[in-house]
Amino acid sequence: MRRMFVLGAAVAMTLSALAAGAQAAPCRDSHGKFAKCPPPVVKHCRDIKTKRFVKCGSPHSEPVPTH
Repeated sequence: MRRMFVLGAAVAMTLSALAAGAQAAPCRDSHGKFAKCPPPVVKHCRDIKTKRFVKCGSPHSEPVPTH
């Protein structure tokens, strides 16, 4: 029983380390050096006056900053 718990914990730690490495990959070039990350994709736009969500590209719209 204890071996299964230790084995499960080891697998979980390995998977989390791989996931963390996959997230950092876009900010590195093909040689593994740090490179500038691409800008975030704007998915939402707001109307300047009413602050309601509108279709991007419509008149008086501005992109919503993402964090």
